[in-house]
Amino acid sequence: MSDIDRNRAARLMDEAGIDALVLFQPESFRYAVGAPAGVATMWGRAGGAIALVPAQSDATLAAIVSDHAAATVRSKASDVEVRTHRIWIDMLDVTGAKTVQEIGEAYRRSGTGGPRPETFDRSAVFDLLKDLLHERGLAGARLGVDLEFMPAADFDALKHRLPQVDWLDGSTVLRRMRAVKTPVEIERLRRASHAAEAGLEAMAQTIRPGVALPALSATWKAGAQAAAAKGGFSLSGHWDYISVGADLSDMAAVVASGDLIKADVGTLVDGYSSDGARTYTFGRPSGLALDVFKALETAFHAGLEQIRPGNSFGSVHAAMLQSMRKDGFSEYYRGHFGHAVGGSVGIEEWPFFSANNQEIIEPNMVVALEAPFYGQGLGALMIEDQFLVTGSGAECMNCLPRALVDVSNH
Repeated sequence: MSDIDRNRAARLMDEAGIDALVLFQPESFRYAVGAPAGVATMWGRAGGAIALVPAQSDATLAAIVSDHAAATVRSKASDVEVRTHRIWIDMLDVTGAKTVQEIGEAYRRSGTGGPRPETFDRSAVFDLLKDLLHERGLAGARLGVDLEFMPAADFDALKHRLPQVDWLDGSTVLRRMRAVKTPVEIERLRRASHAAEAGLEAMAQTIRPGVALPALSATWKAGAQAAAAKGGFSLSGHWDYISVGADLSDMAAVVASGDLIKADVGTLVDGYSSDGARTYTFGRPSGLALDVFKALETAFHAGLEQIRPGNSFGSVHAAMLQSMRKDGFSEYYRGHFGHAVGGSVGIEEWPFFSANNQEIIEPNMVVALEAPFYGQGLGALMIEDQFLVTGSGAECMNCLPRALVDVSNH
């Protein structure tokens, strides 16, 4: 099932003067269609899979996918019009066949025999798109493309193949569509945050002198996976950025008394990634570390107070930077203090809590607010929580205390 709010999409496309979106990025395809784009997208080229999202909210979504992926797309997105192109993989239903001759007969019945392209035939895919647009009355329309993904050579070929189309950059429309989450997306992110935080709880219990960073990472992953299994869902991925001690580049560091242990972690549920961070110590840290963390706590709360509908993303950044200045950090700068989360390529999604970002905070956005400090020779300190923007403020998806936790007291 598509994750798109079609009414919101229609409004955004109308404001941008776009008649439809033509999406090529695998993650955008999955967002639009509700099914994976298939292995033909592994080449990083446009055309392995294409999703068509008409601006008219009641118009049927369409997908152009490989013959290898078609069955999966049809089963997961039965309300989407599907057209197929051939890729390099030779696959055949041989149910009931007992001889090589019967395999040949199966090829002839299915029509899947014959030459196949080296990977996929971009021209053939663009011809399918041309036919689809003609049938939908969009052959000379204003169409938005996710140009933030589209390789330049492929875009040139697309324009050459379909010269009557007025091709526009649809990236901003797509970003804004994705920024406000549906209930299904919110639940994925809530589950991902729960699993990641359970992993942190498991990891914290194993922090002690002599434990190496890779062991902490392994414990976190095991705890996150166990929490997902207990919750009745599975993880589609996970990531972690853990640092131990004063040398931030030492990926084999071993915990010593008084060390800072920063864990910035996330898990993925159906491709949607959580993002959160906590900082621990084993034994009392240095006075400087305590002073820095106190400033980060104050800045975090200053930013959190600004996360409410109607405020800008830039206002959050301004409040946090001003707080750090008040606490004496005259040269501390951050490009952003957090971001949206979702199912894009990376962990961090637009919009960002960055300076002068006038994008307005809206209900049902899911964002990660972060206050970090990376000090080579001191260690890393970080607070980060994930929030659902509500009608009046922000609902935290995390439960662990934000304090600098001394696990030697546990």
